[in-house]
Amino acid sequence: MTTENKAIDQYMALALQPVMIGAHERGDIQRNLDHIAELAFAAKNVTEIELPVRLYALPEGALQGFTDEIFDWDHVDYIKRMALEIPGPETRYLGDLARGLDAFIIAQAKVMHPDIPERFFNCAFVIDRQGEVVHKHYKMQVFAREHSTVPHDVWDKWVALYGENLDAFFPVTDTEIGRIGCLICMEGSFPETARGLAMNGAEIIYRPSYPEPYVANGLWEIQNRARALDNTCYLIGPNPAAYAPSADSMFPLDMFGGQSMIVDYQGRLIANHMPGGAASYAGAIIDIDGLREYRTQTLWGNWLKDLRTEQYRLIYDQPMYEKNRCLDEPPMKHAPNDEVVRAAVDRVIEKGIFKRPA
Repeated sequence: MTTENKAIDQYMALALQPVMIGAHERGDIQRNLDHIAELAFAAKNVTEIELPVRLYALPEGALQGFTDEIFDWDHVDYIKRMALEIPGPETRYLGDLARGLDAFIIAQAKVMHPDIPERFFNCAFVIDRQGEVVHKHYKMQVFAREHSTVPHDVWDKWVALYGENLDAFFPVTDTEIGRIGCLICMEGSFPETARGLAMNGAEIIYRPSYPEPYVANGLWEIQNRARALDNTCYLIGPNPAAYAPSADSMFPLDMFGGQSMIVDYQGRLIANHMPGGAASYAGAIIDIDGLREYRTQTLWGNWLKDLRTEQYRLIYDQPMYEKNRCLDEPPMKHAPNDEVVRAAVDRVIEKGIFKRPA
């Protein structure tokens, strides 16, 4: 992960806030890509008056939407109809866009895995200024309505492929604009996911998309600011402006609430685009050398130096959630999956952590 330690000039990062179409066929993905390109170039024309834009971040769902979740599609059928390959036509389009923008692009898609057939994963990926995919991260935590497989669901296979180490689960890529790690939506609800990236060297965390009502009630902002503050890093959180469940929808729906944001390494909001329903973006200056100076000089806010890891290891000494759940069978549809999640709640109660209400 280490590259030559050269000074990094300050630059602008943009969290794009597009309107999305839920993809029911591949042509819908292309419509979303064309909209993203139009928004990115419009944002570049305005923002580069200040500093060069070197990073564009897209929300989760910006390419495919959330069709499989909303309509409860079969997992294996989704692979055949809509899961992407990386690299593939869509990443080549984004690679061309990155070259045209002279910037990095971070995006997300539901993708096939070459070594784990009949499973799709939710994947964040980074494309560099030359248009090459330089980083992939597979989502590790999903909520009850998401159909994606996660590494824990195929634990034995995953460890055999990648090992049991930070790079296997919390990958970070060292780039000319800083060290980048990725989280996706639900992952940001857990402090451990961002901490894993930070312990692997992350300076910029990409954390896209959160639905309503959890944006309007403050959960999105609290989590994003906490993840940045806890780990002394930048966090870029793009969120959709609006969502059309299909290309035939008469009107887009505000299901996410916007509020794309960028948080600095002291947990301060340095950009926060309020909801509005129309495509837009949030932009802020990223100062990686300033972050590095603060991390190495302060005796207060660089929390990782003070971790007494033996104490914290006790918290996770016993397993909580069933691993290898999808090793032989794909993720289930909503109703049976709800039963799995409720069984997990029961295990927490049995351990004496939760207590049933009177």
